[in-house]
Amino acid sequence: MRKYIVKRLIISLIILFFVAFIIYVLMRSLPTSYIENVARQKSMQPNSKSFEEWMEQLSATYGMNQGLFLGFINWLGRFFTGQFGDSWYYTVPVIDKFNDTVWLSFVMGLIAFTLELLIAIPLGIIAATKQYSKTDYTISVLALAGISLPTFFFASLLKLVFSVHLGWFDLFGLVGRSYELLSPMGKFLDKAHHLVLPIVTLVVISVGSLMRYTRTNMLEVLNADYIRTARAKGLSEKKVIYHHAFRNTLIPLVTMIGGSLPGLFSGALITETLYMIPGIGYTSYNAMVNGDIPFSMFYLVFMAILTLLGNLISDILYAVVDPRVRIA
Repeated sequence: MRKYIVKRLIISLIILFFVAFIIYVLMRSLPTSYIENVARQKSMQPNSKSFEEWMEQLSATYGMNQGLFLGFINWLGRFFTGQFGDSWYYTVPVIDKFNDTVWLSFVMGLIAFTLELLIAIPLGIIAATKQYSKTDYTISVLALAGISLPTFFFASLLKLVFSVHLGWFDLFGLVGRSYELLSPMGKFLDKAHHLVLPIVTLVVISVGSLMRYTRTNMLEVLNADYIRTARAKGLSEKKVIYHHAFRNTLIPLVTMIGGSLPGLFSGALITETLYMIPGIGYTSYNAMVNGDIPFSMFYLVFMAILTLLGNLISDILYAVVDPRVRIA
């Protein structure tokens, strides 16, 4: 196991190097840039230097006057030594802005992920045990609806119904207008109230795929020979389903869940942007739109690291939960 993990880590570092280089090239190729906006604004001031002079000065200041490969190597060296630089758009150190926003996204993601598990797995099991019944068809239709609904459409629908027509929630934002006048508990409840619709959006959009995945795996296990043998021995249906079948259904589910855990730190870019929740997703979106290369690079490479870590966790968990699988 140790040799396997070390080998996978080395391969992951090689993959990360090339992914980071591709991201850097894309960031340097953006049609708009924060440096260009600043240079344009400064060049329009009275008695100012020309746009080209400001571009040359700012590019030298931010290291953008170097070639792609040389600039990437310098950035990579600073990245692995913990020097992530300052955000051009937010004008604070990248790591400080990241720490200020990532935990809100993590809380949202954790709550949504927990609700997703509590809803999808039981419904998937029920649909599988009642195959081709009205219950199965109803659950399958709901799952397909959740999978098919675009995030922006469903979020807009929720805001139209619950914010515009019913007035139960604000259209966007994390806090209300009277937030500063509230007690500590009132501030907590105010933030929780503003997170209801974003979390509902995340759950409904994500629950369908896990529900269908659970149903498919459960059906495959229920049709196995050892399940028929357990029933032939006279075991109760409840024990057959929840003691024998469900335990084997957990094998692919655990690997899927393990791969999803690092994604809790990546944020929900579309949902956070639609509701203007200042999490890491919305923050990174604003950074990308405004050509903030230091923050965008850090966030995208962080996402790549999470993806590689998630794949490694899935492979290890599969060997842990299934004794038939050996890493060798």
